Amino acid sequence: MAYENNNQQERNNDSIFSKRLKAGKRRTYFFDVKTTRGNDYFLTITESKKRFNDNGYDRHKVFLYKEDFNKFLNALTETINYVKTELMPDFDFDAYNHDYSDAREDEQDSDAVEAVAVVRSEIAEAPAPAPAASSEDVDKW
Repeated sequence: MAYENNNQQERNNDSIFSKRLKAGKRRTYFFDVKTTRGNDYFLTITESKKRFNDNGYDRHKVFLYKEDFNKFLNALTETINYVKTELMPDFDFDAYNHDYSDAREDEQDSDAVEAVAVVRSEIAEAPAPAPAASSEDVDKW
């Protein structure tokens, strides 16, 4: 019964902003900004992992309130920097900056890249803008 109450409470919190981070083939993180009944804001961080044996997901959620944002960010940054500089200084963390997307997202990404290339070529071919008026010209108006 307590689970259903938490679920109902979560449905009442309107999501204002959401960011999804695919981290591997079976793991996804969700960062959601939600609002309370009193028009205050908090962040939920959800880890969702696909189960090996069935089609379900395991979800773990952290609620982060505004008064803890700075402390949380500082502790997280300090912890990550410790691992990067003290424990694994020679490891190339940038090698893991790839995105695990499904084929449909890859198609959308390639369409977006193609659209950006078209816009860039149109900008490159566009005539140069007229020079800005000098302060003397403005005074003549």
